[in-house]
Amino acid sequence: KSPWFGFLAPPSVMADENQPTLFPRSSAVINCVSEASYSFVNSRSSNLSTCINLLRKATDTGQLKDGKMVHAHMLRTRLEVCLVGANTLINFYAKCGFMAFASQVFYGMHEKNVVSWCSLMAGYLHNGHAREVLTLFEIMVVDGLKPNHFVLSMVLRSCSTLMDFSRGKQLHAYALKHGFISYMYVQNAILVMYCKSGGLEESLKFYHGMKEQDVSSSNVMISAFLKHGCHVEALEFLRRSLVNHKGWDDIAHVTALNLCSCMNYLRLGQEVHNQILKAHKELNVFVGSALVDMYGKCGKFEYACKIFELLSHRNVVLWTALTAAYAQNGLFEEALSLLSDMCFEGVQPNEFTYAALLNSCACLAALDHGTQLHSLAKKMGYSMCLPVGNALINMYSKSGNIGYARKVFDCMANRDVISWNSMISGYSQHGLGEQALQIFHHMLLTDKAPTHVTFVGVLSACGHIGLVNEGFYYFNRLMKKFNVVPGVEHYTCMVGLLGRAGLFDEAYSLIKSMPIHCDVVVWRTLLNACQVYKNANLGKKIAGLILQTYPDDAGTYILLSNIYAKSTRWTEVTEIREKMKAKHVKKEPGVSWIQVQNCTHVFVSKDREHPQLHQIHEKLAEVLAEIRVVGYVPDMASVLHDVDDEQKEECLRYHSEKLAVSFGLISSPPGATIRIFKNLRVCDDCHVAMKFISVTTKREIILRDANRFHSFSHGICSCGDYW
Repeated sequence: KSPWFGFLAPPSVMADENQPTLFPRSSAVINCVSEASYSFVNSRSSNLSTCINLLRKATDTGQLKDGKMVHAHMLRTRLEVCLVGANTLINFYAKCGFMAFASQVFYGMHEKNVVSWCSLMAGYLHNGHAREVLTLFEIMVVDGLKPNHFVLSMVLRSCSTLMDFSRGKQLHAYALKHGFISYMYVQNAILVMYCKSGGLEESLKFYHGMKEQDVSSSNVMISAFLKHGCHVEALEFLRRSLVNHKGWDDIAHVTALNLCSCMNYLRLGQEVHNQILKAHKELNVFVGSALVDMYGKCGKFEYACKIFELLSHRNVVLWTALTAAYAQNGLFEEALSLLSDMCFEGVQPNEFTYAALLNSCACLAALDHGTQLHSLAKKMGYSMCLPVGNALINMYSKSGNIGYARKVFDCMANRDVISWNSMISGYSQHGLGEQALQIFHHMLLTDKAPTHVTFVGVLSACGHIGLVNEGFYYFNRLMKKFNVVPGVEHYTCMVGLLGRAGLFDEAYSLIKSMPIHCDVVVWRTLLNACQVYKNANLGKKIAGLILQTYPDDAGTYILLSNIYAKSTRWTEVTEIREKMKAKHVKKEPGVSWIQVQNCTHVFVSKDREHPQLHQIHEKLAEVLAEIRVVGYVPDMASVLHDVDDEQKEECLRYHSEKLAVSFGLISSPPGATIRIFKNLRVCDDCHVAMKFISVTTKREIILRDANRFHSFSHGICSCGDYW
């Protein structure tokens, strides 16, 4: 075999300008390396030890050009044929991420030992090629070379990455047979394999069978419990780890902080932070990112910002943690502004950054901004990543473009339970119950088991289209089949389903029979149904029950007042308003907003502040005149004040959603979809008006109120007037 590893030409050939080479020519090399490396190249007294030391230094600093220069020198001096030198080269290229070069060095070696195999396997594993590790292991065994405990631990970690439970069990048996089970890191690798590939039962069985456990063993089990949502058990393992293992490393601190984040356990998180400070450890970006995430999720946003400012080295993980912290604390616009800041510092966003930014757009219903982020993620190659795909479904659904959400869903190469839940919830929010149930039944045909979030979307979908019997089937039978215990959210959906159908006795009985604590949202859902059906007697009873516990609940006063107003019981309306005034309880004003060219325009009823107010009023008068011709008649019952019809019509004219749609008509090109958002339930009159406006203007109007989306097109609403 050629001493040039079979892939490199000898120096005479490498000098040819037309011959492609692995290494830069000597003049280019000299220009890109340090003075020390330059001196080394020209020194004839250099030896193998010096080469290895320089390669290790290049490996630690990630200096690919310096390392390639050393490799070129080793080729000229025949040092590369040495086993130690070749192993060092494999390690260097692998850690620099150039696995093709590492592989070429490996396969060109005359002689290999376990370290050679181990170095290449480690490179493949750390660069995300776990399957190649298993292939190498098989070749190694066939060649008759016995693997050591380092090799076995890497192969086990590859099985964990690939979720190859069957092969992992075989390796467990191999470790027992050949005595490798006595090594602590082999035991931990097996434990990781069971946690990731198997279930908690197998993991616990192996854990308790270990002769001894270290802090890494506890970290693995805590992570496994968190993965399965067993927070209490994870907390118990953390407490044991605090007692049994004093010398915590960074991984232990990060695992503990992740637990605190999942449980919103601020006090414990602060104790872990104190332990880090007492250990006098320099805060690195690894632990710092976990602290930012913990404080952000626990509502201490100012602490998260302080940690961020303390860290001089900021990588993409840290920036993403801060972006998520902004979003989790309702600072969505500030979260979006971080993208330009991190790019200015030379840090490029990854798939998790884009997911956090897109979820912020979803909360703001910022469709234009979200679409731009989608294009950017696609350009950078992240649009097909699972977290980005899930965030895109969420963003498009909440921004009123359910069609694009479905396109993203259909194009996803892989889907997890979040993908299915997002699509089901998206259809449900848009009142497209049949499509939501179709997605749910499609999900049941896959290997993804529905969760409690799935059934919230399914029951909500049933409520939007009045499928009472189907709703009870999912609630009583399918949830039990999939071991999903009904929570408050599920009961709220069922009460809403019965209330919309006018089945008040059944809804009231269901609330009274709830085996869990009934919160104000459940009662208010039934109270809202009483408003729709003008059921004043039951409404008064329910309002009394709520006000006993929450005497200053503004929503309850308003709903009861509206029920009396719709029943023309003006004396009771006056009494309620007097009570609200005495208690200083204020009604939340109705607000509508629309986004035009990345700018949000906000309107309130009888708005007098908008700079284009005159043009808006002119357009509104024109629109109302047009829809009167085709049959629109103002619904005076929607005015909840005891005034004459002329005043009622004037009140209806300037509702915030009518002002918003008029502004949309003068600010967008003909035929463009108009998307409006409102903080309260849309009134009956505006709902009818939007249907007529969609006819006369030939526009699709999408209106999201406090409960759901309404899509108006050709005089028809997606809700089917069942809302």
